Amino acid sequence: MSPLHPSPHKVSLPSYSTIILQAIEHRTCSLLNESNILPTFTRLLQSDPLCAVKAAEVLAEITKNEEMKVPCIDAGLVPILIPLLDSRDQEMLLHVGRAIGRICYDNNDLQEQLVRAEVINSLVRIMSDYPDNEPLVRVNLLALSNLADLGEYDSIFDCKLLGVTIYAAKEALSKTRVAEHLVHQLQGANHHEKVEIILEVLQTLAENDTLKLQLVEAGIQEAVAEILKRLQASSKPEDMCSLKAASDLIVSLLLGDESMQQLFAEGKGVIYQNIATWLTSKHRQLQLTGALAIANFARNDSNCVQMVKLGVVHQLLDLLDHHVESGDVSVQHAALSALRNLAIPVANKIQMLEEGVANRIQMLLRSDMPPVQFKLLGTLRMLMDGQEIIKEEFKESKLVQNIHKLLRDESTGPEVKYNSIGLLCSLLNSGDLKQEAEEDQVKETLEKLCGHINENVAKQALMALQFFNDEKSRFEQ
Repeated sequence: MSPLHPSPHKVSLPSYSTIILQAIEHRTCSLLNESNILPTFTRLLQSDPLCAVKAAEVLAEITKNEEMKVPCIDAGLVPILIPLLDSRDQEMLLHVGRAIGRICYDNNDLQEQLVRAEVINSLVRIMSDYPDNEPLVRVNLLALSNLADLGEYDSIFDCKLLGVTIYAAKEALSKTRVAEHLVHQLQGANHHEKVEIILEVLQTLAENDTLKLQLVEAGIQEAVAEILKRLQASSKPEDMCSLKAASDLIVSLLLGDESMQQLFAEGKGVIYQNIATWLTSKHRQLQLTGALAIANFARNDSNCVQMVKLGVVHQLLDLLDHHVESGDVSVQHAALSALRNLAIPVANKIQMLEEGVANRIQMLLRSDMPPVQFKLLGTLRMLMDGQEIIKEEFKESKLVQNIHKLLRDESTGPEVKYNSIGLLCSLLNSGDLKQEAEEDQVKETLEKLCGHINENVAKQALMALQFFNDEKSRFEQ
């Protein structure tokens, strides 16, 4: 008989626990598996409390090893562990939570069963009942993260199946008080590992619009803003990970329409109030967060008008000016997207031009990065869209000459040339600007571009040339 095989008449875990743990330590898991000891845990976990706690502890250690997970499942241990989550013994809850989390990690089928068994409710309740038990809270957070995310999938079928399960998991979470519990835990978290775990769970939850709103209503924005404030002076790698996670969470919360509006709070919300600080921070991540926050707040026209009145446009332009030569592309793209959104309301077009925004944007065209030039031109085009009086504002800004320079420059990318021609077409129905184009010999450049190697540029140039000639005929009549 194997030395690990228990007596068929009497089971006493303490006498085997040391041997089992030694076997785990020496990686002789195959011996454990062959010994057929795992089914014995079914009885041990349902025996007297002291023995059951010890059994749960040993099982949690066994499941650290990857090759022991399937045998534990085959032995039917998971359905035995689930009811133990109702225990009032915190040590039992700790070991059971660890065992379940380790067995179910990266196992979508089993995670789905746990969701259906309402394990999520148990995990949230345990965090609520024992908020000061750090190890227990951490175990429950990790389990929640696994159940809310449900891993990856290998096929379209798996994707559709998991989509339903993930939705069910998020729905189950939305019916609990998980949002306020996690906000409370984050407010009291000082160690970076716990902060990262909580932020990871929150990021997963924030993919659901209902949970986004619940998190905002629970005050997650104040907790996250405080984390960013605490970490912005640090350069430690672990703090930078937490800073990025907190920043990403803010952006996720802003993607929901209702949660975004609650966060804006008529320009009085803590996220908006911190934007100016983030845009001028030394941390690229905070600069990016500030720009993305403005871009998302600017999805609402009323927010756009209010932010322009509050002076946010020049804060973005200052950020762009800092990055235009050799700065971060993602920051530039976020700031340019924000500018374009802000330029959509008619009232903003007029105010932005009166404040010299067009001139500042043209100065930024010195960037040698085509994507940045492309977005700058798009913002200018948005500023003048449908506003004849606005087009006249460009006479003193030498916009026509700047566009012509881009069109003549051989190093200008085709996408920038294409957008430049489109912007030029918008200017040609203004008599004075059309005259500037004629004096600068733009027509000759367009004729050359009709033979451009890029088919789209060539077609755009031909269309602009026809527009140019049509406008000339109209003005001569």
